[in-house]
Amino acid sequence: MKKLILSSLSFLLLTFTGILFSCSQNNQPTELIENYELALVAESQTLWTGVAVSQEGRIFVNYPRWGNEIQFSVAEITSGEPVAFPNEDWNKWDSSVDQAQHFACVQSVYVDKNNNLWILDTGNPFFNGCIKNAPKLVKINLADNRVIKTIPFPDDLVFGSSYLNDMRIDVERNYAYLTDSGKGAIFIVNLNTGDVKRRFNNHSSTKAEKIILTIEQREWGTPVHSDGLALDPNNEYLYYQALTGRTLYRIKTEYLRDFSLTTAEVDNKVEHVGTSGASDAIEFGPDGYLYLTSIELNAIRRFDVVSKTTEPFVADENLKWPDSFSITNDGTIYVTTSHLHLGLQSEMTYKLFKVIRN
Repeated sequence: MKKLILSSLSFLLLTFTGILFSCSQNNQPTELIENYELALVAESQTLWTGVAVSQEGRIFVNYPRWGNEIQFSVAEITSGEPVAFPNEDWNKWDSSVDQAQHFACVQSVYVDKNNNLWILDTGNPFFNGCIKNAPKLVKINLADNRVIKTIPFPDDLVFGSSYLNDMRIDVERNYAYLTDSGKGAIFIVNLNTGDVKRRFNNHSSTKAEKIILTIEQREWGTPVHSDGLALDPNNEYLYYQALTGRTLYRIKTEYLRDFSLTTAEVDNKVEHVGTSGASDAIEFGPDGYLYLTSIELNAIRRFDVVSKTTEPFVADENLKWPDSFSITNDGTIYVTTSHLHLGLQSEMTYKLFKVIRN
């Protein structure tokens, strides 16, 4: 197991991240504004990224195929243990199978307001380039665990080094929004027709900033482009930012849904929101705050979109590279850790926490 973890994370570092390690002074968490505790929900010896929690409290996670030998791509956590979801067949994969019916490299999972599970398959296993017909969105009805829709991404829109990363679903208007962290772009999907539009290919808002992040005295110098994104509570704005960056942007979704607009017309509608810090995931809570994982501070922070100020919420040394969120209707936060900055260590235990407010 030690060799497997070392091999998988070394592959990740060499192939995808190119992390630069050096000693430097790390940013220190500031005083918290609320009492909280982190409750451990599950642990994994295999790297995971996304988490999604259903209205009934069912927990789903995913394991990207980054060079590590994974048992399955998507799992439901049952009694603390992962079980292949929706079944073992969808999770069996090699390059010869029907790409439309199997998971190649899943990066994120998401439960929409109608309690359907969405699975985002990058179609780019091992970062060797997108496989034809593999990048797709898969929708599962959690009432019977049945796949009810598969939406492929056109080959001319998903480039070789594209890496579809995060997604949000608007069930009222029936649109999906996704980021491409490999090239820097945002995808808009009409879920009724299956039509896909790629925006911001050459826009600064989706590109990594020329900065060095410091994470537990290790430097991250790799440009990772548009990553986290979030729909506001009314689905009127899409907020997003690059992982290697500290700047938050937004745009009205009405402009994204209008596929007839020119590139220049849409680009000019982007709004600079403010400085939010380096984050891997962002998501609105039911209280109206925008919550952000803070990878430099082992923390979760929240952003007030009215005052445009960021304040600390949770900081804990166990939040080593807090990766992905799922925030339930009652405000409970679930967060995974992926430890990407510790990729050269031989032993790794990835954790899923639930934030409990006292």
